[in-house]
Amino acid sequence: MKVFVTYPFPEDWIKELKVKYETIIFEENRKPTKEEIIKNIKDASGILCLLRDKIDEEIISKAISLKVISNYAVGYDNIDIDAAKRRNIVVTNTPDVLTNAVAELTLAILLAAIRKIVEADRFVREGRFQGWDSILFLGYEIKDSITGIIGAGRIGAEFGRKIISLGGKVIYYNRKENETLDKLGARKVSLEELIKSSDFISLHLPLTKETYHIIGEKEIMMMKKNAFIVNTGRGPLIDERALADALNKGIIEGAALDVFEFEPGVTTELLRSNKVVLTPHIGSATKRTRENMARIAVQNIINVLEGKEPLYRVV
Repeated sequence: MKVFVTYPFPEDWIKELKVKYETIIFEENRKPTKEEIIKNIKDASGILCLLRDKIDEEIISKAISLKVISNYAVGYDNIDIDAAKRRNIVVTNTPDVLTNAVAELTLAILLAAIRKIVEADRFVREGRFQGWDSILFLGYEIKDSITGIIGAGRIGAEFGRKIISLGGKVIYYNRKENETLDKLGARKVSLEELIKSSDFISLHLPLTKETYHIIGEKEIMMMKKNAFIVNTGRGPLIDERALADALNKGIIEGAALDVFEFEPGVTTELLRSNKVVLTPHIGSATKRTRENMARIAVQNIINVLEGKEPLYRVV
């Protein structure tokens, strides 16, 4: 059986796959084109793909031997799930293992934004630092501030736990109660109450028709003037142009984004703004997490091709 891997992972990360199957690896460090994916997947039994790889109905329909699509990510909005289901193709992902890494990155970029760390770093490098000043780069503290979490799943809950450990107050919007957060003193509220009450808002939702632009111009206008918004979920959860306009007009104070609506493109106004911290989708980018994600993605493929249940099944 053949397996196609869309990215040149380190050898050790996928060695078990190469031992068991004919493994075709896309060796170039770039996103393969649709034509290149179709060429390599047409007689493959499995594919290990990245979030950046769009596995749509056309690709799936050309893969006549495909049994499993293993996504190297917790999200799977890059895959046409309905098309896979119609052809009895198993789709898998890699949740849990990246929970702490993404929660830590969320906390890091929130702190970078509210303490103006990136702006202050640039200030020093440009030779503008003339000595201590009592009002230089005044920011905000997490302690006693209200952090609103939109989406209290694994990552959102872990981020909330970290905020509470720093003395912050947490409210959250979610379909159901989160017992872990509730026991720590957090409170489930409506989306409108969260938006109006929070000093800092953090998004941790999958991208669906319902969550697309869950934060748009209307929601931004309801926020506190000194509010900050953080997104390590999916870029299109926020109307990026509305956010850029709000930052430019001083409607809210700041933002921190690890994902972007038009990724890998970024709205030009955001690139020019000193009110937003930008990172290139590195939420899960720790050595331990990325290696463990590969291990799970590989094992998901092996399990399915051996007739076993994958570690993490989407469908």
